[in-house]
Amino acid sequence: MLRRAGLVATGGPTVIDLSKHEPIPDDVAPAPRPRLPIGMRFGGVVSFVWRPRPVIVTVIAAVGAFVFFCMSIRMGDLPLSFTQVVETLIGRGDALSTFIVNDLRLPRALMAVIVGAGLAMSGAIVQSISHNPLASPDILGISAGAGVTAVFLLTAGGAATGVVRYGMPGIALAGALITGVLVYVLAARGGMNGMRLILIGVAVNALMHALITWMMVRADIDQVGQAQTWLVGSLDARTWDQVIGTGVLTAIAAVVAIVAAFALRAVQLGDDVAQGLGVGLGRTRAVLLIAAVVLAAAAVSGAGPIAFVAFVSPQVTMRLTGLSSPPLIPSAAVGAFLLAGADLVARTLLPVTLPVGIVTAAVGGPFLVYLLIRQNVRSSR
Repeated sequence: MLRRAGLVATGGPTVIDLSKHEPIPDDVAPAPRPRLPIGMRFGGVVSFVWRPRPVIVTVIAAVGAFVFFCMSIRMGDLPLSFTQVVETLIGRGDALSTFIVNDLRLPRALMAVIVGAGLAMSGAIVQSISHNPLASPDILGISAGAGVTAVFLLTAGGAATGVVRYGMPGIALAGALITGVLVYVLAARGGMNGMRLILIGVAVNALMHALITWMMVRADIDQVGQAQTWLVGSLDARTWDQVIGTGVLTAIAAVVAIVAAFALRAVQLGDDVAQGLGVGLGRTRAVLLIAAVVLAAAAVSGAGPIAFVAFVSPQVTMRLTGLSSPPLIPSAAVGAFLLAGADLVARTLLPVTLPVGIVTAAVGGPFLVYLLIRQNVRSSR
C-alpha cells in the first residue's frame, strides 16, 4: 500500500482522505463566481433560467411598441390626445373618439404590432435552425411563395368577388407551406447546412419573384396596381376581418414555437449536442419550420411581404440581449417595436405617405450589407 499526501492507492478505487489536507485560507481561496443566470424550480416539475438582460430588453421593447401603438392611433387628420386614446381603448371614450379609434385607426395599429411580432419570431426560428444570421423568410423565399398565391388571387379577379377579404390568409398559408417544404427538402439532403439553405432559398426566392412578374405582366392594369401596392408591404385600410385572421394564425404558431422553445435551444447548440439531449432533429426542425412558415404566411396575408423585419429584428435582439442566438419572445417584442415605429415614420415624418415596406427596406438593406461584410471578414481570418 502506498500512502502519500493523504492519497490512498490500493487495488480498489482511489480514495481521497480530506482529513489529511489543511483548509485553504480565505484570502487564498478564489472568489465565488456570479450565479446569474439564476435557475428556478417549482415542485420539481417546472424549471427555468432567469436572465435579467433579455427580460429588460423585452420589457423596454414592449413599452416602446405600446407607445408607438398609441401614437399611431392618436395621429391623423383629426388628432387625439393620449388621454382620449387610452379612455377609448378602455371603453370610456365619446362617440366620435370611439369611431375614429375603433373603426379607422385601431385595426392598422394592431396589424403593425401583430405582423412585426410574427415576422420577428419567424426570422428567429429560421436563423436558429440554419445557424446562419442571413437566413429569414423573405430571403429564403417563404414570403415570396406566399406572395405568388396571393398575387394569383388578386390578378384572377378575387378582389372583385370579395375572395381576397376572406381567402387571403388561407391562400397565402398554402403558398408559404409549399415553398417552405420545397426549400427544406432540398436543403436537408445529406444533413442540414446553413450555407446550402441560404443558396437554395435565394434560388427559390428568385423563381417565386419570376412567377410574380409573369402574373403581373399578364394581368389587367387595375389588378396590377392593387397587387403592386400589396407586394411592397402596406398597412393601409386594414379591416377587423384581416386583423382577426392574421392574429389567430400568428397566435397559434407562436404558441407552438414557444412550447418547442427547449428543443429550439438544443438545436441552437448544434446537431451533436441536440442528439445527446435526446432531441429528434428531423421532427423538431419540421415542427419549428412549420411554425415559422405559418408566422410568415400570416404576416404576408395581413400586410404583404414587408421586407427585412424578419431578418433585422432577431439580429438586433441578439445583440441587445447578449445571447449567442436569437431568442423568441424578445425578438417578437423588438419586431413589434420596429414595425410600429416604421409605420409611424411612413405616415407622419415623410413628405408623402408611403407604404411601410419602403421604410423597412431602407433600414434593412444597409443592415444586410453590414452583416455580409462582417461574414466575409470572419471567413477570411
